[in-house]
Amino acid sequence: MTEKIKNYIGGEFADPHSGHYLDNFNPSRGKVYSQVAASDSEDISRAVRAAQSAQPQWAKLPAEERANYLRRISDEILKHAPELARAETIDNGKPITLSRELDIPRSAKNLRFFADAVSQFRGEFFSDSFSTSTVRYTPLGVVGCISPWNLPLYLLTWKIAPALAMGNTVVAKPSEVTPYTASLLAQMASAVGLPAGVLNIVHGAGAHAGAALTQHPDIKAISFTGSTATGRMIAQAAAAQFKKCSLEMGGKNPNIIFADCDFELALKTTMRSTFANQGQICLCGSRILVEKTIYEKFRDALVARANSLRIGDPLLETTEQGAVVSEAHMKKILHYIEIARREGGKILCGGERIRLAGELENGYFIKPTLIEGLGPSCVVNQDEVFGPVATLMPFENENQAVAMANSTRYGLSASVWSKDLGRCERVANALQAGVVWLNSWMVRDLRTPFGGVKESGVGREGGDYGLRFFSEIKTVNQPLGAN
Repeated sequence: MTEKIKNYIGGEFADPHSGHYLDNFNPSRGKVYSQVAASDSEDISRAVRAAQSAQPQWAKLPAEERANYLRRISDEILKHAPELARAETIDNGKPITLSRELDIPRSAKNLRFFADAVSQFRGEFFSDSFSTSTVRYTPLGVVGCISPWNLPLYLLTWKIAPALAMGNTVVAKPSEVTPYTASLLAQMASAVGLPAGVLNIVHGAGAHAGAALTQHPDIKAISFTGSTATGRMIAQAAAAQFKKCSLEMGGKNPNIIFADCDFELALKTTMRSTFANQGQICLCGSRILVEKTIYEKFRDALVARANSLRIGDPLLETTEQGAVVSEAHMKKILHYIEIARREGGKILCGGERIRLAGELENGYFIKPTLIEGLGPSCVVNQDEVFGPVATLMPFENENQAVAMANSTRYGLSASVWSKDLGRCERVANALQAGVVWLNSWMVRDLRTPFGGVKESGVGREGGDYGLRFFSEIKTVNQPLGAN
Protein backbone atom coordinates (compact mmCIF):
# COMPACT_ATOMS: atom_id res chain seq x y z
CA MET A 1 0.00 0.00 0.00
CA THR A 2 1.13 3.55 -0.73
CA GLU A 3 1.85 5.47 2.46
CA LYS A 4 -0.29 8.52 3.12
CA ILE A 5 1.36 11.61 4.57
CA LYS A 6 -1.28 13.34 6.68
CA ASN A 7 -1.55 16.77 8.24
CA TYR A 8 -0.48 17.33 11.83
CA ILE A 9 -2.97 19.66 13.50
CA GLY A 10 -3.59 20.18 17.19
CA GLY A 11 -1.27 17.31 18.08
CA GLU A 12 -3.05 14.78 15.87
CA PHE A 13 -2.48 13.35 12.40
CA ALA A 14 -5.51 13.94 10.21
CA ASP A 15 -6.75 13.49 6.65
CA PRO A 16 -7.23 16.70 4.68
CA HIS A 17 -10.68 18.26 4.68
CA SER A 18 -11.11 17.45 0.99
CA GLY A 19 -10.13 13.81 1.46
CA HIS A 20 -7.82 14.19 -1.54
CA TYR A 21 -4.15 13.31 -1.74
CA LEU A 22 -1.39 14.25 -4.19
CA ASP A 23 1.05 11.74 -5.65
CA ASN A 24 4.55 12.02 -4.22
CA PHE A 25 7.32 10.85 -6.53
CA ASN A 26 10.68 9.26 -5.84
CA PRO A 27 12.75 11.33 -8.31
CA SER A 28 15.52 8.77 -8.75
CA ARG A 29 12.94 6.17 -9.84
CA GLY A 30 10.39 8.45 -11.46
CA LYS A 31 7.64 6.58 -9.61
CA VAL A 32 4.98 7.39 -7.04
CA TYR A 33 5.95 6.04 -3.63
CA SER A 34 3.59 7.90 -1.30
CA GLN A 35 0.72 10.33 -1.22
CA VAL A 36 0.56 13.69 0.53
CA ALA A 37 -2.48 15.53 1.87
CA ALA A 38 -3.99 18.00 -0.60
CA SER A 39 -5.05 20.59 1.95
CA ASP A 40 -7.15 23.69 1.44
CA SER A 41 -8.29 26.77 3.34
CA GLU A 42 -10.38 24.70 5.76
CA ASP A 43 -7.31 22.75 6.87
CA ILE A 44 -5.37 25.98 7.31
CA SER A 45 -8.18 27.50 9.35
CA ARG A 46 -8.32 24.44 11.56
CA ALA A 47 -4.56 24.61 12.10
CA VAL A 48 -4.73 28.33 12.91
CA ARG A 49 -7.45 27.68 15.50
CA ALA A 50 -5.35 24.97 17.12
CA ALA A 51 -2.34 27.30 17.17
CA GLN A 52 -4.39 30.15 18.65
CA SER A 53 -5.65 27.90 21.40
CA ALA A 54 -2.14 26.78 22.33
CA GLN A 55 -0.33 30.10 22.00
CA PRO A 56 -1.16 31.84 25.34
CA GLN A 57 0.11 28.98 27.48
CA TRP A 58 3.13 28.41 25.25
CA ALA A 59 4.08 32.09 25.47
CA LYS A 60 3.74 32.01 29.28
CA LEU A 61 6.35 29.28 29.59
CA PRO A 62 9.79 30.55 30.58
CA ALA A 63 12.07 30.82 27.57
CA GLU A 64 14.28 28.06 28.96
CA GLU A 65 11.34 25.64 29.10
CA ARG A 66 10.47 26.36 25.48
CA ALA A 67 14.14 25.92 24.65
CA ASN A 68 14.19 22.52 26.31
CA TYR A 69 11.41 21.29 24.02
CA LEU A 70 13.51 22.34 21.02
CA ARG A 71 16.54 20.55 22.47
CA ARG A 72 14.53 17.36 22.93
CA ILE A 73 13.33 17.47 19.32
CA SER A 74 16.94 18.08 18.24
CA ASP A 75 17.98 15.00 20.16
CA GLU A 76 15.24 12.98 18.45
CA ILE A 77 16.52 14.10 15.05
CA LEU A 78 20.02 12.90 15.89
CA LYS A 79 18.65 9.66 17.32
CA HIS A 80 16.78 8.96 14.10
CA ALA A 81 19.37 10.49 11.76
CA PRO A 82 19.83 7.41 9.52
CA GLU A 83 16.08 7.08 8.98
CA LEU A 84 15.73 10.79 8.28
CA ALA A 85 18.66 10.86 5.87
CA ARG A 86 17.22 7.97 3.90
CA ALA A 87 13.79 9.62 3.83
CA GLU A 88 15.28 12.90 2.60
CA THR A 89 17.21 11.19 -0.18
CA ILE A 90 14.23 9.14 -1.36
CA ASP A 91 11.99 12.20 -1.33
CA ASN A 92 14.43 14.69 -2.87
CA GLY A 93 16.87 12.69 -5.01
CA LYS A 94 20.03 14.06 -3.37
CA PRO A 95 22.94 11.74 -2.52
CA ILE A 96 22.62 9.97 0.81
CA THR A 97 26.00 11.34 1.85
CA LEU A 98 24.67 14.89 1.53
CA SER A 99 21.52 14.10 3.49
CA ARG A 100 23.52 12.38 6.21
CA GLU A 101 26.39 14.89 6.45
CA LEU A 102 24.57 18.18 5.84
CA ASP A 103 20.78 18.20 5.92
CA ILE A 104 20.04 16.14 9.01
CA PRO A 105 22.86 17.37 11.29
CA ARG A 106 22.07 20.97 10.36
CA SER A 107 18.37 20.40 11.10
CA ALA A 108 19.23 19.26 14.61
CA LYS A 109 21.70 22.13 15.00
CA ASN A 110 19.07 24.70 13.99
CA LEU A 111 16.81 23.67 16.86
CA ARG A 112 19.59 23.55 19.42
CA PHE A 113 21.09 26.83 18.22
CA PHE A 114 17.87 28.80 18.67
CA ALA A 115 17.18 27.04 21.97
CA ASP A 116 20.50 28.38 23.21
CA ALA A 117 20.03 31.78 21.53
CA VAL A 118 16.65 32.51 23.12
CA SER A 119 18.01 31.54 26.53
CA GLN A 120 20.42 34.47 26.19
CA PHE A 121 18.19 36.88 24.26
CA ARG A 122 17.38 40.07 26.10
CA GLY A 123 15.85 43.40 25.24
CA GLU A 124 18.01 46.51 25.00
CA PHE A 125 18.27 49.20 27.65
CA PHE A 126 19.04 52.87 26.96
CA SER A 127 19.35 55.86 29.23
CA ASP A 128 20.20 59.53 29.10
CA SER A 129 20.01 62.39 31.59
CA PHE A 130 16.20 62.51 31.33
CA SER A 131 14.84 58.98 31.05
CA THR A 132 15.38 55.27 30.59
CA SER A 133 14.06 53.22 27.67
CA THR A 134 13.65 49.46 27.60
CA VAL A 135 13.11 47.57 24.34
CA ARG A 136 10.99 44.47 24.89
CA TYR A 137 10.43 41.56 22.51
CA THR A 138 7.14 39.69 22.82
CA PRO A 139 5.55 36.93 20.70
CA LEU A 140 3.52 37.88 17.65
CA GLY A 141 1.02 35.05 18.13
CA VAL A 142 0.44 32.57 15.30
CA VAL A 143 2.96 32.68 12.45
CA GLY A 144 3.29 30.90 9.13
CA CYS A 145 6.43 29.15 7.89
CA ILE A 146 6.67 28.04 4.25
CA SER A 147 9.71 25.94 3.36
CA PRO A 148 11.04 24.73 -0.03
CA TRP A 149 11.87 21.35 -1.52
CA ASN A 150 15.64 21.66 -1.96
CA LEU A 151 16.62 21.45 1.74
CA PRO A 152 13.35 20.19 3.20
CA LEU A 153 14.04 19.50 6.89
CA TYR A 154 17.04 21.83 7.07
CA LEU A 155 15.03 24.92 6.08
CA LEU A 156 11.83 23.91 7.88
CA THR A 157 13.68 23.73 11.20
CA TRP A 158 15.52 26.98 10.37
CA LYS A 159 12.13 28.71 10.39
CA ILE A 160 10.14 27.00 13.10
CA ALA A 161 12.96 27.04 15.68
CA PRO A 162 13.18 30.84 16.21
CA ALA A 163 9.40 31.18 15.90
CA LEU A 164 8.73 28.64 18.65
CA ALA A 165 11.62 29.83 20.78
CA MET A 166 10.11 33.33 20.97
CA GLY A 167 6.74 32.00 22.17
CA ASN A 168 4.82 31.95 18.92
CA THR A 169 2.86 28.97 17.70
CA VAL A 170 3.39 27.83 14.12
CA VAL A 171 1.44 26.69 11.10
CA ALA A 172 4.04 25.28 8.72
CA LYS A 173 3.55 24.44 5.05
CA PRO A 174 6.37 22.26 3.67
CA SER A 175 6.79 21.77 -0.05
CA GLU A 176 4.32 19.24 -1.39
CA VAL A 177 7.18 17.88 -3.52
CA THR A 178 9.24 16.77 -0.49
CA PRO A 179 6.89 16.30 2.50
CA TYR A 180 8.30 13.16 4.09
CA THR A 181 10.74 14.48 6.69
CA ALA A 182 8.28 17.18 7.80
CA SER A 183 5.87 14.39 8.69
CA LEU A 184 8.62 12.57 10.58
CA LEU A 185 9.42 15.81 12.41
CA ALA A 186 5.78 16.00 13.53
CA GLN A 187 6.09 12.48 14.95
CA MET A 188 9.16 13.56 16.89
CA ALA A 189 7.44 16.66 18.24
CA SER A 190 4.62 14.45 19.45
CA ALA A 191 7.06 11.95 20.96
CA VAL A 192 8.76 14.58 23.14
CA GLY A 193 5.43 15.90 24.38
CA LEU A 194 5.35 19.24 22.59
CA PRO A 195 1.97 20.69 23.62
CA ALA A 196 -0.79 20.13 21.08
CA GLY A 197 -1.23 23.04 18.67
CA VAL A 198 2.19 24.58 19.24
CA LEU A 199 3.47 23.16 15.93
CA ASN A 200 1.02 22.37 13.13
CA ILE A 201 2.11 21.03 9.74
CA VAL A 202 -0.30 21.36 6.83
CA HIS A 203 0.64 19.78 3.52
CA GLY A 204 -0.56 20.64 0.04
CA ALA A 205 -0.03 22.70 -3.05
CA GLY A 206 1.14 26.28 -2.76
CA ALA A 207 -1.81 27.57 -4.78
CA HIS A 208 -4.23 26.16 -2.21
CA ALA A 209 -2.68 25.53 1.21
CA GLY A 210 0.11 28.06 0.79
CA ALA A 211 -2.15 30.83 -0.47
CA ALA A 212 -4.67 30.19 2.31
CA LEU A 213 -1.89 30.43 4.89
CA THR A 214 -0.51 33.74 3.62
CA GLN A 215 -3.99 35.26 3.32
CA HIS A 216 -5.35 34.12 6.68
CA PRO A 217 -6.07 37.23 8.80
CA ASP A 218 -4.89 35.62 12.04
CA ILE A 219 -1.42 34.75 10.74
CA LYS A 220 0.77 37.56 12.04
CA ALA A 221 3.93 36.91 10.02
CA ILE A 222 5.14 34.81 7.11
CA SER A 223 8.63 33.39 6.72
CA PHE A 224 9.11 32.06 3.20
CA THR A 225 11.93 30.46 1.24
CA GLY A 226 11.33 29.67 -2.41
CA SER A 227 11.06 31.19 -5.85
CA THR A 228 10.93 34.91 -6.52
CA ALA A 229 7.64 34.53 -8.39
CA THR A 230 5.96 32.93 -5.36
CA GLY A 231 7.63 35.38 -3.01
CA ARG A 232 6.18 38.27 -4.97
CA MET A 233 2.65 36.88 -4.55
CA ILE A 234 3.22 36.35 -0.83
CA ALA A 235 4.52 39.90 -0.44
CA GLN A 236 1.41 41.27 -2.16
CA ALA A 237 -0.93 39.24 0.06
CA ALA A 238 0.98 40.17 3.20
CA ALA A 239 1.10 43.86 2.30
CA ALA A 240 -2.69 44.02 2.02
CA GLN A 241 -2.93 42.96 5.68
CA PHE A 242 0.24 44.72 6.90
CA LYS A 243 1.76 41.37 7.87
CA LYS A 244 5.41 40.95 8.75
CA CYS A 245 7.18 39.17 5.93
CA SER A 246 10.61 37.60 5.52
CA LEU A 247 11.32 36.39 2.00
CA GLU A 248 14.41 34.44 0.95
CA MET A 249 14.08 33.93 -2.78
CA GLY A 250 16.08 33.24 -5.91
CA GLY A 251 19.73 33.71 -6.68
CA LYS A 252 22.04 33.96 -9.67
CA ASN A 253 25.23 33.85 -7.71
CA PRO A 254 28.66 34.67 -9.17
CA ASN A 255 31.93 32.94 -8.35
CA ILE A 256 34.64 35.53 -9.13
CA ILE A 257 38.01 33.88 -9.64
CA PHE A 258 41.10 36.07 -9.97
CA ALA A 259 44.39 34.88 -11.44
CA ASP A 260 46.16 35.08 -8.08
CA CYS A 261 43.74 32.66 -6.38
CA ASP A 262 44.70 29.42 -4.72
CA PHE A 263 43.96 27.56 -7.94
CA GLU A 264 43.35 24.09 -6.52
CA LEU A 265 41.17 25.30 -3.67
CA ALA A 266 39.18 27.58 -5.96
CA LEU A 267 38.68 24.73 -8.42
CA LYS A 268 37.64 22.21 -5.78
CA THR A 269 35.25 24.62 -4.07
CA THR A 270 33.75 25.83 -7.35
CA MET A 271 32.92 22.23 -8.20
CA ARG A 272 31.09 21.90 -4.90
CA SER A 273 29.38 25.28 -5.08
CA THR A 274 28.19 24.60 -8.62
CA PHE A 275 26.98 21.01 -8.39
CA ALA A 276 26.14 20.34 -4.72
CA ASN A 277 22.61 18.94 -4.46
CA GLN A 278 22.51 18.92 -8.28
CA GLY A 279 22.82 22.72 -8.22
CA GLN A 280 19.55 22.96 -6.30
CA ILE A 281 20.74 25.22 -3.51
CA CYS A 282 19.86 28.91 -3.58
CA LEU A 283 23.53 29.68 -2.78
CA CYS A 284 25.04 27.66 -5.63
CA GLY A 285 27.37 29.58 -7.92
CA SER A 286 25.78 29.40 -11.35
CA ARG A 287 27.91 32.12 -13.02
CA ILE A 288 31.63 31.37 -12.93
CA LEU A 289 33.64 34.51 -13.75
CA VAL A 290 37.33 33.81 -14.34
CA GLU A 291 40.13 36.29 -14.98
CA LYS A 292 41.18 36.03 -18.63
CA THR A 293 44.81 35.03 -18.00
CA ILE A 294 43.77 31.76 -16.32
CA TYR A 295 40.39 31.30 -18.00
CA GLU A 296 41.29 28.40 -20.31
CA LYS A 297 43.27 26.55 -17.65
CA PHE A 298 40.48 26.86 -15.11
CA ARG A 299 37.78 26.02 -17.66
CA ASP A 300 39.49 22.86 -18.83
CA ALA A 301 40.17 21.65 -15.29
CA LEU A 302 36.58 22.32 -14.23
CA VAL A 303 35.15 20.50 -17.26
CA ALA A 304 37.38 17.49 -16.56
CA ARG A 305 36.16 17.29 -12.98
CA ALA A 306 32.52 17.77 -13.95
CA ASN A 307 32.82 14.90 -16.43
CA SER A 308 34.21 12.67 -13.68
CA LEU A 309 31.32 13.13 -11.25
CA ARG A 310 29.66 9.82 -10.44
CA ILE A 311 25.95 9.93 -11.32
CA GLY A 312 23.79 7.17 -9.90
CA ASP A 313 21.45 5.83 -7.28
CA PRO A 314 21.38 8.50 -4.56
CA LEU A 315 21.12 5.80 -1.91
CA LEU A 316 24.60 4.51 -2.77
CA GLU A 317 27.58 5.84 -0.85
CA THR A 318 29.61 6.29 -4.04
CA THR A 319 27.09 8.56 -5.78
CA GLU A 320 28.11 12.20 -6.17
CA GLN A 321 25.21 13.41 -8.32
CA GLY A 322 21.66 12.23 -7.76
CA ALA A 323 18.39 13.10 -9.46
CA VAL A 324 16.79 16.52 -9.74
CA VAL A 325 13.65 16.84 -7.68
CA SER A 326 10.84 16.29 -10.21
CA GLU A 327 10.02 15.66 -13.83
CA ALA A 328 8.67 19.19 -14.22
CA HIS A 329 11.86 20.65 -12.82
CA MET A 330 13.98 18.43 -15.04
CA LYS A 331 12.10 19.69 -18.10
CA LYS A 332 12.60 23.29 -16.97
CA ILE A 333 16.36 22.79 -16.65
CA LEU A 334 16.61 21.09 -20.05
CA HIS A 335 14.60 23.93 -21.56
CA TYR A 336 17.14 26.47 -20.29
CA ILE A 337 19.97 24.41 -21.77
CA GLU A 338 18.20 24.58 -25.14
CA ILE A 339 17.84 28.35 -24.75
CA ALA A 340 21.59 28.54 -24.13
CA ARG A 341 22.22 26.64 -27.36
CA ARG A 342 19.93 28.99 -29.29
CA GLU A 343 21.71 32.01 -27.81
CA GLY A 344 25.02 30.72 -29.13
CA GLY A 345 26.33 29.05 -26.01
CA LYS A 346 28.84 26.23 -26.32
CA ILE A 347 28.04 23.17 -24.20
CA LEU A 348 31.38 22.16 -22.70
CA CYS A 349 29.98 19.09 -20.93
CA GLY A 350 26.62 17.58 -20.12
CA GLY A 351 23.63 19.32 -21.60
CA GLU A 352 21.27 16.38 -21.58
CA ARG A 353 19.19 13.97 -19.56
CA ILE A 354 20.93 10.75 -18.68
CA ARG A 355 19.13 7.39 -18.64
CA LEU A 356 20.49 4.94 -16.09
CA ALA A 357 19.88 1.22 -16.04
CA GLY A 358 17.37 -0.91 -14.17
CA GLU A 359 15.02 0.68 -11.67
CA LEU A 360 16.68 4.07 -12.25
CA GLU A 361 15.69 4.11 -15.93
CA ASN A 362 12.89 6.63 -15.43
CA GLY A 363 14.75 8.77 -12.89
CA TYR A 364 15.20 12.50 -13.37
CA PHE A 365 18.95 12.63 -13.95
CA ILE A 366 20.77 15.43 -15.80
CA LYS A 367 24.47 15.39 -16.66
CA PRO A 368 26.44 18.18 -14.95
CA THR A 369 26.50 20.98 -17.51
CA LEU A 370 28.96 23.81 -18.15
CA ILE A 371 28.37 26.41 -20.85
CA GLU A 372 30.58 29.15 -22.30
CA GLY A 373 30.15 31.83 -24.95
CA LEU A 374 27.14 33.59 -23.43
CA GLY A 375 27.18 37.28 -22.55
CA PRO A 376 26.06 38.61 -19.17
CA SER A 377 22.65 39.65 -20.53
CA CYS A 378 21.75 36.27 -22.04
CA VAL A 379 18.71 34.51 -20.57
CA VAL A 380 20.69 31.72 -18.91
CA ASN A 381 22.90 34.32 -17.22
CA GLN A 382 19.87 36.23 -16.00
CA ASP A 383 17.30 33.60 -14.93
CA GLU A 384 17.68 31.20 -12.04
CA VAL A 385 17.98 27.74 -13.61
CA PHE A 386 18.38 25.97 -10.24
CA GLY A 387 19.99 22.81 -11.53
CA PRO A 388 23.38 21.27 -12.38
CA VAL A 389 24.06 24.02 -14.90
CA ALA A 390 26.58 26.88 -14.82
CA THR A 391 28.09 29.31 -17.29
CA LEU A 392 31.72 30.40 -17.57
CA MET A 393 32.73 33.92 -18.60
CA PRO A 394 36.17 35.56 -18.75
CA PHE A 395 36.82 39.04 -17.40
CA GLU A 396 39.69 41.50 -17.92
CA ASN A 397 39.90 43.33 -14.60
CA GLU A 398 38.34 43.91 -11.20
CA ASN A 399 35.87 46.57 -12.34
CA GLN A 400 34.56 44.42 -15.16
CA ALA A 401 34.18 41.43 -12.81
CA VAL A 402 32.08 43.48 -10.40
CA ALA A 403 29.95 44.90 -13.21
CA MET A 404 29.28 41.40 -14.57
CA ALA A 405 28.53 40.03 -11.11
CA ASN A 406 26.01 42.81 -10.41
CA SER A 407 24.31 42.59 -13.81
CA THR A 408 21.30 40.50 -12.71
CA ARG A 409 18.11 41.29 -10.81
CA TYR A 410 19.24 38.91 -8.05
CA GLY A 411 21.59 39.51 -5.16
CA LEU A 412 21.73 36.59 -2.75
CA SER A 413 25.37 35.52 -2.47
CA ALA A 414 28.78 35.62 -4.16
CA SER A 415 32.23 34.09 -3.78
CA VAL A 416 35.50 35.95 -4.40
CA TRP A 417 38.79 34.12 -4.94
CA SER A 418 42.07 36.03 -4.60
CA LYS A 419 45.12 36.06 -2.34
CA ASP A 420 45.01 39.87 -2.38
CA LEU A 421 42.90 40.60 0.70
CA GLY A 422 42.63 44.28 -0.18
CA ARG A 423 41.07 43.32 -3.50
CA CYS A 424 38.76 40.86 -1.75
CA GLU A 425 37.51 43.61 0.54
CA ARG A 426 37.00 46.08 -2.34
CA VAL A 427 35.06 43.55 -4.38
CA ALA A 428 33.00 42.39 -1.40
CA ASN A 429 31.98 45.99 -0.69
CA ALA A 430 31.05 46.58 -4.33
CA LEU A 431 28.99 43.43 -4.80
CA GLN A 432 25.21 43.64 -4.56
CA ALA A 433 24.66 40.55 -2.44
CA GLY A 434 23.44 39.68 1.02
CA VAL A 435 26.28 37.19 1.67
CA VAL A 436 29.81 37.30 0.26
CA TRP A 437 32.34 34.52 0.85
CA LEU A 438 36.04 35.30 0.49
CA ASN A 439 38.08 32.28 -0.63
CA SER A 440 35.35 29.94 0.62
CA TRP A 441 31.74 28.92 0.10
CA MET A 442 28.82 27.92 2.32
CA VAL A 443 30.59 28.74 5.56
CA ARG A 444 27.81 29.66 7.99
CA ASP A 445 27.92 31.18 11.43
CA LEU A 446 24.32 30.87 12.56
CA ARG A 447 24.58 34.07 14.59
CA THR A 448 24.92 36.18 11.44
CA PRO A 449 22.07 37.60 9.33
CA PHE A 450 21.08 35.70 6.21
CA GLY A 451 19.13 37.03 3.24
CA GLY A 452 19.44 38.76 -0.11
CA VAL A 453 19.00 42.07 -1.89
CA LYS A 454 17.10 43.05 -5.04
CA GLU A 455 14.83 40.17 -6.12
CA SER A 456 16.64 37.70 -3.87
CA GLY A 457 14.79 38.73 -0.78
CA VAL A 458 13.39 41.02 1.86
CA GLY A 459 14.47 40.84 5.50
CA ARG A 460 17.06 38.79 7.34
CA GLU A 461 16.95 35.61 9.40
CA GLY A 462 19.56 33.97 11.59
CA GLY A 463 20.70 34.54 15.17
CA ASP A 464 19.04 37.43 16.96
CA TYR A 465 17.80 38.71 13.59
CA GLY A 466 15.48 35.69 13.36
CA LEU A 467 14.31 36.06 16.95
CA ARG A 468 13.53 39.73 16.35
CA PHE A 469 11.58 38.95 13.18
CA PHE A 470 9.27 36.63 15.10
CA SER A 471 8.69 39.28 17.78
CA GLU A 472 6.56 42.29 18.46
CA ILE A 473 8.94 45.07 19.49
CA LYS A 474 7.85 47.52 22.16
CA THR A 475 9.73 50.43 23.74
CA VAL A 476 8.84 51.39 27.31
CA ASN A 477 10.13 54.81 28.41
CA GLN A 478 10.26 56.09 31.97
CA PRO A 479 11.47 59.50 33.19
CA LEU A 480 14.35 59.45 35.63
CA GLY A 481 13.26 59.97 39.21
CA ALA A 482 9.69 58.79 38.51
CA ASN A 483 8.01 56.88 41.34
